[in-house]
Amino acid sequence: MSALWTHTDAAAATGGQAVGEWAVNGLSIDTRSLAEGQLFVPLKDIRNGHDFIPLAYEKGAAAVISEHDIKHVPALIVPDSLKALEDLAIAARKRSAAKRIAVTGSVGKTSVKEMIAAICRADGNTHASIKSFNNHWGVPLTLAGMAKDTQYGVFEMGMNHAGELADLTKIVRPDIAVITKIAPAHLAHFKSVEEIAYAKAEILEGLTKDGTAILPRDSEFYTILAQRMGRVLTFGWHAKADACIIETNLTSTGSRSIIRIANQYFEVELPLPGKHWVENAACALLTTYQAGIKVEKSIKILKNMNKIRGRGEIHTLSIGGKNLNLIDESYNANPESMAASIAVLGLSTGRKIAVLGDMLELGDKEASLHAQLLAPLRSAKIDQVITCGKHMKNLHNVLPDSMNAGWFEGHEKCLDGLLLQVQDGDTIMVKGSNASGMGKLVAKLKLANGLKSHNNNKEYANAL
Repeated sequence: MSALWTHTDAAAATGGQAVGEWAVNGLSIDTRSLAEGQLFVPLKDIRNGHDFIPLAYEKGAAAVISEHDIKHVPALIVPDSLKALEDLAIAARKRSAAKRIAVTGSVGKTSVKEMIAAICRADGNTHASIKSFNNHWGVPLTLAGMAKDTQYGVFEMGMNHAGELADLTKIVRPDIAVITKIAPAHLAHFKSVEEIAYAKAEILEGLTKDGTAILPRDSEFYTILAQRMGRVLTFGWHAKADACIIETNLTSTGSRSIIRIANQYFEVELPLPGKHWVENAACALLTTYQAGIKVEKSIKILKNMNKIRGRGEIHTLSIGGKNLNLIDESYNANPESMAASIAVLGLSTGRKIAVLGDMLELGDKEASLHAQLLAPLRSAKIDQVITCGKHMKNLHNVLPDSMNAGWFEGHEKCLDGLLLQVQDGDTIMVKGSNASGMGKLVAKLKLANGLKSHNNNKEYANAL
């Protein structure tokens, strides 16, 4: 296996000064996850990454980037470590013939990225963003780690301010740029959802000369998005969509749909429940078709698509002698994704409990947007709703008594309240923004799996 970067390549790409002769097999910005043989890139955030350079060498880094002089050990000396990372990313792009696909959106970007990456991996050597490495360092870090012989590069791009996507897309220069959906997210930084649409459209600015935009045809902001581009393909329920969802049959465990692509009708079976997953699939199928992969091959991959952690994973638990179904939607939340997850819960049989944490970064509309979740909860016929966090108090205040199972300030008390409510056979859906603590609540529920009773049970108490 050839080296990802040598001292010569890295110095040429960044204009830096190489110390010693070295070769690396990957990159890392975090000594906690750094693997032996990698290049450590120290960035400045809450802590200055340069403070961890000695530890990086101890962990087996083959070399480090540094803004300060280093003698006698493998290093690359540069004026700015983040700029050096961006330079490596651009050099990685230029040396590879990989077809580059960039994905953004208010809702579904990680899920669609994972679908596209799974399909591409089945067709050829694929390099894709891990987790949600989609910001000003995550995107260049991902691209800089792309090997020369890569056939497909799949990059997730996020933003919460205007101008961020413009910078990222110019680094990646995608052949295909995907916008999944525009929704009220990050409203704390924008005056309106329309402003969000314009910010998301920045991803189209970096497209290659013959590049293609993949856009949501049903979006009220479709015109805003499409006017930025020459070649546009679309997905959705709209009759004129290039990947048109003709019909779908939803169940609590998945869906079976008919989707028209290139004037052919395909049956698409998904092990992922919810209308939003059908839309994600239409987007992924159209994108990979444009990348040159046959639709039939892609459909086979999606049929066995693994659930993504925190985005609809279903767990069967036994807690306190009660058998429960847990739908883990704890990764993140905004009004659009909340409504979609609530609809999925509504497909379940038996008693349905929604545990909802705060949706963050919604600006001056946060109170009304939380309260408005009552409509999808009623539509899905949710039996009990437990709310958690100061913003969710707005929903708590409008819930009817028959549905309201209590409001709690933090996730610890919320868990206690939930455990007092659950009955054998219940299905629980947990969702909230990252910082709401809903992920921690899910983790503790999973830890408690198999414990027989919480009454004076030391093992149970320790787990929670």
